[in-house]
Amino acid sequence: MKLAIIGYGKMGHAIERIARERGHEIVAIIDADNIIDINTPEFRSADVAIEFTTPKTAPENIIRAFSQGVPVVCGTTGWTRRLPDMEMMCDRGQGTLLWSSNFSLGVNIFFAVNRCLASLMQGFPQYTPEMKEVHHIHKLDHPSGTAITLAEGIEAKCRRIAAWTEEEAEAAPDRMLIRHEREGEVPGTHTITWDSPVDTITIEHRAKSREGFALGAVVAAEWLKGRRGFQTMDKMMNSLVADAAILDLLR
Repeated sequence: MKLAIIGYGKMGHAIERIARERGHEIVAIIDADNIIDINTPEFRSADVAIEFTTPKTAPENIIRAFSQGVPVVCGTTGWTRRLPDMEMMCDRGQGTLLWSSNFSLGVNIFFAVNRCLASLMQGFPQYTPEMKEVHHIHKLDHPSGTAITLAEGIEAKCRRIAAWTEEEAEAAPDRMLIRHEREGEVPGTHTITWDSPVDTITIEHRAKSREGFALGAVVAAEWLKGRRGFQTMDKMMNSLVADAAILDLLR
């Protein structure tokens, strides 16, 4: 499989190494100093481009890749207000995109656990949720995209939670507080607590390194090849689980 990398920071380097280990060819590496190279035959030869840059540059990078006919896996967060525009472009046949707030396979399992617990909590109003996310000092946005996805999962499955806030004074029984911390080189920790007068239930995902994010992005690119339109990690995970179930039946 031929891959292009957009964004050659720590994540870009990790993606390159894992992609090569999995037998893929890197046909183009695009960074801030050679963005014009998106308009080259080498970039156009890619089956998929993997984009990890900044909230400011990600939307235009995706549009540039679309213009070259290259599908995109994007893990940049902090720009989701423009995501509906990208989805519309995909619906019009102008591009293919798989965006996720977090490509870690473990985090996506955690998303499912979070939704399941939130659904159970709909019937237990004595429990109120709170979230804390911790990341490295270089992360620009807060709360993290992963935290927002987790919050949206809680809102969808526990209807008595209507919104989230980062302001402690605005926290309420129907408005979940999200706290954030930026320290050192922490890859990412997300903790959700459901507190009641008599006990507390806690679930947590703690990333050990960037490797899980990079591996998930490469797996997403492998899955995206040959597909069209706007795709999601939920679709990918459901597909992988279904494929695994079929393989189990065939064994």
